[in-house]
Amino acid sequence: MENIPLVGQPVSRLEGFEKVTGSALYAAEHNVSGLLYGYVVNSTITKGKILSIDVSAVLALEGVVKIFTHENRPSLAWFDLQYADMDAPPGTVFKPLSDNIIRYNGQPIALIVAEDFETARCASTLIKFVYEEEPFDTVLSQNLDKAREPKKGMSTPLKPPPPKPTGNFDKAYADAEFKVQGEYRHGTEHHNPLELFATTAIYEGEGKLTIYDKTQGTINNQLYVANVFGLKYKNVRVLAPYVGGAFGSGLRPQYQLFLCVLASLELKRNVRVTLERKQMFSFGHRPQTVQSLHFGADGTGKLTAMNHSAVGETSSYEDYNEILVPWGHKLYPASNTLFEYKLVPLDLATPIDMRAPGGVTGMHAIECIMDELAYKLEMDPLDFRLKNYSEVDPSTQQPFTSKELKQCYEKGAEEFGWHLRNPKPAGTKKGNRLVGWGMATGIWDAYQFPARAAAELTKEGRLEVYNATTDIGTGTLTVMTQIAADEFGISADEVSFFYGDSKMPFSMFQGGSAITASTGTAVIAAIRELKKKIIKKIKALPDSAFTKIPEHQIVFRNGGLSVTNQPDIFIGFQELIHANEGRGFKAVKLAGPDLLKLRKFSKAAHSASFVEVEVDKDLGTITVTRVVTAVAAGKIINPKTARSQVLGSIIWGISKALHEETLLDAELGKYMNTNLGEYHIPVHADIPEMKVIFADEKDTLINGLGVKGLGEIAMTAIPAAIANAVFHATGKRVNNLPIHFDNLLEPVVK
Repeated sequence: MENIPLVGQPVSRLEGFEKVTGSALYAAEHNVSGLLYGYVVNSTITKGKILSIDVSAVLALEGVVKIFTHENRPSLAWFDLQYADMDAPPGTVFKPLSDNIIRYNGQPIALIVAEDFETARCASTLIKFVYEEEPFDTVLSQNLDKAREPKKGMSTPLKPPPPKPTGNFDKAYADAEFKVQGEYRHGTEHHNPLELFATTAIYEGEGKLTIYDKTQGTINNQLYVANVFGLKYKNVRVLAPYVGGAFGSGLRPQYQLFLCVLASLELKRNVRVTLERKQMFSFGHRPQTVQSLHFGADGTGKLTAMNHSAVGETSSYEDYNEILVPWGHKLYPASNTLFEYKLVPLDLATPIDMRAPGGVTGMHAIECIMDELAYKLEMDPLDFRLKNYSEVDPSTQQPFTSKELKQCYEKGAEEFGWHLRNPKPAGTKKGNRLVGWGMATGIWDAYQFPARAAAELTKEGRLEVYNATTDIGTGTLTVMTQIAADEFGISADEVSFFYGDSKMPFSMFQGGSAITASTGTAVIAAIRELKKKIIKKIKALPDSAFTKIPEHQIVFRNGGLSVTNQPDIFIGFQELIHANEGRGFKAVKLAGPDLLKLRKFSKAAHSASFVEVEVDKDLGTITVTRVVTAVAAGKIINPKTARSQVLGSIIWGISKALHEETLLDAELGKYMNTNLGEYHIPVHADIPEMKVIFADEKDTLINGLGVKGLGEIAMTAIPAAIANAVFHATGKRVNNLPIHFDNLLEPVVK
């Protein structure tokens, strides 16, 4: 009986049972004997110096083992390069406990290690610091006059500088028959995954550690630990079999990893350091941004002028930047363009990538100003986008590897019933509520990173596949199992995919919606290499029926090898292994993007989102009542996990538009709502009916699987679609996110 292909099937998560029953162990849950517990002490000032430290009361507390501060930190790596990780922005990397300088509020300044967690936490209240405070700047909008270009040489292939100007924007905008301008401000957001950042370091002997860590990149953290502490790479093993969400916060090694490893090596003991929820606000975040846009069009609705200027926040010691401004010109043609991006160094921790970094921020502004221009032209917002639709990338004039955005528009609009839209703002009522419809386009790059995978046909006849990638909740384990099973012609039950371990073949961190394209392509390459070795063996067997069969006619299916159109010729895996003297077969292969081919094309995933909101006329409260999102992202390996990824993006888009914001006190220079009671995120009552549609998009160029990432593409459209729906409901434009109900309390409709 033939195995039914698994790719394209809605297979449930293979690790789902372990997660919902609590048997899945996360970084702070591994049972380790003789464990010590570390508690991090954070700075209570924003900028200045530590003048003195009094630890006498701490040392008098029973159960305290050691206190680590800058005064007794051992000599470690000196050069910035040794502290830099795969996602580090250029600049001077933060080195915990390296000196007495305070760079931001919440900076880790001590680690207390004790026999139990409660003692360590109690001791943290007894340590006394004397500071010398200095003036600080933490609010972007108050420091725009300090904006500067990112430092020369600071761009990377993943974050290039803004495109160069084209045409004469100033003249074209001045001459435009229809024009709009707007300023858009976004506050700080923190990732707040369910799992707290934690590290469990197991001391294996002199210079050797096994580390359970919350991370999106096991090898990234392995290299960081080895470089900083002067250890051999082979003696540092980082494991992350389960990760309770990350959303970008785990792309870089966070400070609890450094402190935990430091304590373990110094004390020669097993140590665990777990951050509390409030400490999850003491490192990377989505940065504050201010964007200014000017778009112009002619009388027919064709865009003629496009300007997108943005200022973002970075820290005083690193140059973090995002891709905010080029997205509009990757979607819409305009002959005259001007794109600018600047940074303001502030006395805050360095920002870090957060789901759809730059894209969701930039596209909110772009799609809102497109909506505003459509109303000025008296055109339907969807028709306006179709009027400016381009099959090629307008910014490069290169064709896309594939682009089914128009299909997203058509299918999304049909499902939503967009043709029934009342064109008049504030023209639709439902009792005491104003009803509004909005739509927006989404775009995200289609990344692929180099990856290496190992594939082994074991002596028991099972297929085992190895790669160091993590699974941060996206369904990686399930999807890789599906890909491997189909490539080897067996069922999922006969495949084991091993991951989340730095000793396995190379993987970049899980980020950028790139892992299916990256690791999945490597899995295919490794299995094909394995099949070559097996075919070579069976052809060399005495009296083999396969000797003269062309390789392309030999197929793997039903637990063995057979010949196309000759089913009577067959050899099972067990017979093959017996002929190989009881040994299995193994292959390792590196795969990556075909840069030579892809340089001739532009690559992106696309989406279109349609949203309905209801706004209470008296209270100004906003309820999202319906969302339809259509996504074009190449081949869909698993519709169930893919839909889950898109739903997650929609929910976070709702959160960004209406709920989520870290409040910064300008006088204190600190975040004030550092808990999940006051850092608002959506609950079940905030989430409406959601419909996800996948466009039929075939892409034979993008990679060997024909896939594009799904984790971020929907989110890039949702905030703008909601903001546009709020305008349609109320007639009032609110450009800053999140949209607060008090922005709508002024009477808009009588």
